[in-house]
Amino acid sequence: MMEQKKISSAWKVLLLLFLANLLNFFDRTIPAIIIEPLRLEYQLSDLQLGLLTAAFTLIYAIAGLPLGRLADTNSRKKIMGWGLIVWSGFTAINAMAWNYWSLLLIRLGVGVGEASFAPAANSLISDLFPAKNRAKAIGIYMLGLPLGITLAFFTVGAMVEVFQSWRAPFLLAAIPGVILAFFIFKIKEPQRGASDQVMAIKIIKQPIRTLLKIPTLRWLILSGITLNFATYAGTAFLVPLFQRYYLLSLTQAALITGCIIGLTGILGLLTGGWLSDKAQQHNSRGRLLFGTFGMLVSTLGTGLAIIMGHDSIWIFASCFGIGWLALYSYHVSVYPAIQEVVKPQLRATAVGLYFASMYVLGGAFGPLIVGALSDHLAQSAMYASGTLVMNESFKALGLYQALYLVPLTLLITMLFILRASSYFAEDVRNANNT
Repeated sequence: MMEQKKISSAWKVLLLLFLANLLNFFDRTIPAIIIEPLRLEYQLSDLQLGLLTAAFTLIYAIAGLPLGRLADTNSRKKIMGWGLIVWSGFTAINAMAWNYWSLLLIRLGVGVGEASFAPAANSLISDLFPAKNRAKAIGIYMLGLPLGITLAFFTVGAMVEVFQSWRAPFLLAAIPGVILAFFIFKIKEPQRGASDQVMAIKIIKQPIRTLLKIPTLRWLILSGITLNFATYAGTAFLVPLFQRYYLLSLTQAALITGCIIGLTGILGLLTGGWLSDKAQQHNSRGRLLFGTFGMLVSTLGTGLAIIMGHDSIWIFASCFGIGWLALYSYHVSVYPAIQEVVKPQLRATAVGLYFASMYVLGGAFGPLIVGALSDHLAQSAMYASGTLVMNESFKALGLYQALYLVPLTLLITMLFILRASSYFAEDVRNANNT
């Protein structure tokens, strides 16, 4: 009876974490949808648009490391609850931005609030669910990513058109976050290491150095950098690509992007978590081999989309969608793998370190470099045409060509995960040795 109550409580907590994660990704996706209204209102280049995402990502990464360490030594529910209030508050304040730079600075506040959540949530899930079910639990938690993104892409464009303002979505998005924070504060936290039958009471000195001695973690950090480069570049520029290159309206572009990036994730995470756990039960490094295969399919799908989709939005969307569907295998293979090669008392710190690395070097530079390359290729197309007047067709072509960086970095991600898999079984054994 007590065991059933414990399991029921774990799933209730997981539901709250899922909802908070959904709001997390809804709030951070809004700027990717309103890029064209922003560009036209403030006369921005693609480099400046990329900088908007890069600045948010950098502060998210920098704040994530100390907040991850804090989650290993303090109440995780308080860290998540207050973080939810902070990022919801700053999301509302986004609506008051009066120019590009004010919007960028306010986004930094959202980034600090959101950085508090993932390390504490991943640590909590690992204490609620045993290793055999961990990928499934993390897959359900990570459903907040595609559902939050899908909900944003399906609703924000309509909000902008109904209210005739890109500011309205920020105000509407802030309300549920404050309400959910109240329930997060009510969570009953399990003992650290509870699901692994490990007493996580020993304080580890020099935690970062200790973590970087784990070979699997080092390679997975590198994989996170290249994955985030690709995903943040794709998320930031797909809507403007559809508007410029395929001449769709904001609402149409947002809906198609929501299907490509969001709906695929629902299927990918629901099935991927189960497949990842099954693969691990049949092979000591099966979890990461599953992720390796997923990234191969992702590379091929996104690459074919750009090669074959010049004249057909449906070919582009179909191939890119298949690639993005396979991409979600990464989350249900790598995230639980990180938890399994790290001792319980360092799990939140490990996630903070992993996130800091992949967001600083990947998530921030992805939109920035793709944006800069888009501007450069647009200039090249303009000069090649024999004119000195920039127009929207050159901007469209430049952005389309710049997106070739997405499949390239996904291929590198696959190689990093494959390398990590060779160390995984031994590092899991080391983590379980007290």
